[in-house]
Amino acid sequence: MNEWLQRGSGVLCHISSLPNKYGIGSLGKEAYEFADWLKSAHVKYWQILPLSQTGYGDSPYSSVFSNSGNPYFIDLEALRDEGLIDDEELSNCEVTEGPIDYGALYSTRFNVLRLAYARFNLKDKDFVKFEKSGEFDEYAIFMSLKTRYAGSFDTFPDPYKYGEYLAINDFKSSVYKSDYCFWLFVQFIFRKQWFKLKEYVNSLGIKIIGDMPLYVAYDSADVWSHPEYFKLDKELRPTEVAATPPDNFSPKGQLWGNPVYNWEVMEADGFEWWLGRLKNAVALYDVIRIDHFLGFDKYFSVPAGETTAEKGEWKQGPGLKLFMRIKRKLGDVALIAEDLGAKSHAAAKFRERTGFPGMKVMLFAFDGEEDNPNHPMNVSENFVAYTGTHDNPTTLGLLNKMNGLQFSIFKDRLREALEIEKVVFPFSTRTEATLALCVCVMASNAKLAILPVQDLLGYDDAARMNVPSTVHGNWRFRLFGIPDRKTAAILRKLNKEFNR
Repeated sequence: MNEWLQRGSGVLCHISSLPNKYGIGSLGKEAYEFADWLKSAHVKYWQILPLSQTGYGDSPYSSVFSNSGNPYFIDLEALRDEGLIDDEELSNCEVTEGPIDYGALYSTRFNVLRLAYARFNLKDKDFVKFEKSGEFDEYAIFMSLKTRYAGSFDTFPDPYKYGEYLAINDFKSSVYKSDYCFWLFVQFIFRKQWFKLKEYVNSLGIKIIGDMPLYVAYDSADVWSHPEYFKLDKELRPTEVAATPPDNFSPKGQLWGNPVYNWEVMEADGFEWWLGRLKNAVALYDVIRIDHFLGFDKYFSVPAGETTAEKGEWKQGPGLKLFMRIKRKLGDVALIAEDLGAKSHAAAKFRERTGFPGMKVMLFAFDGEEDNPNHPMNVSENFVAYTGTHDNPTTLGLLNKMNGLQFSIFKDRLREALEIEKVVFPFSTRTEATLALCVCVMASNAKLAILPVQDLLGYDDAARMNVPSTVHGNWRFRLFGIPDRKTAAILRKLNKEFNR
């Protein structure tokens, strides 16, 4: 177990955050340049967020289909080079630098992709093979229905809402060229470009860590095509939704709203849906980080219709049975268990029994409590250590919110931690403390150290990726350019000093 986990370092930077001229990061030349930069810094891992096509709210953790690729990431210059769009159409996609404007993307990007589709040869042998695989059949039908009827799937006409075989076949035939094949084309092009990029990244000796959310969005091809796997009523509306219970940070809890799984039905079916999902992820990534991993042990469920998570309850998940099945069918899959917030001994024990490495976030290690699980002295080898994740403030963002006394205490505690790690790294300012925390993560016992690109570059909270429990203004961060040689040199030095 975990033979893949060798001592090394990685950088967290989602595809959407890469720079280019077209409003959002893509699988184009900048992705290759970023991989080259990682190589120059002697980094072994590139961690990204979910690649899937986003829905309402633009969150990569809320997709129209969990196995899909995001059409926004398609490299438009590659489409131009293939003769699928012309120079003028490409130039019309150029936007000024700055945060991602998803509204503008939604109103323009699919128009360009449809132009490319209109010039694409549907008899291309690789595309024909892709279509015949049936891997994206349900997705393409679902997206075609969304194109025709809009709204969520529970508002589709009943024959389509309930997936009646004859009605669906007739609909598919009626929109075969206008919509169905367009959505297949989008996924075909995405996967062709993604696997080309992944091959290049791997050729540099770098592995890609992908991200898999525990739950799927309600309005998704996943739920529409397999309602039996979710706790829904006869109208196909959720009876229970996922949440986290009230705590000191969220007095009323966090109401995620995703439908919860009907684990009894899934187990009776041999967990086939999960096996398919994992198999797809294994093809896309070298290592898979599973978000909210502890939900496989016990999950927090709230009756649908509640406005807070206060009336929820803990329920039993599939536990080890699911992972025993995965091992039998797929072998030893390289997984990272996002086990943050494990407050009980039983929750921590569950992750330990799987053998998968857990996560530590050192941004929250210095509260003065000796038993703080994120403190470097409490971090063992079978963990992945971070300064912070996509859900946290940037390090500088958090430090800037501290008053003088709070920052002074933080500095003292960080210095003590560095001394425990036998590291000499003088620092005084908040910007210097940001780098010092990166050093602390790199020096830790954790086999794998991951640094968000924002922390490497010393960015404040204007570069924050996401604020949990908020819908607007997230996932918009973009780099202005590929990080410079100086930053690569700093990271290269840290990798050498701490044997990563």
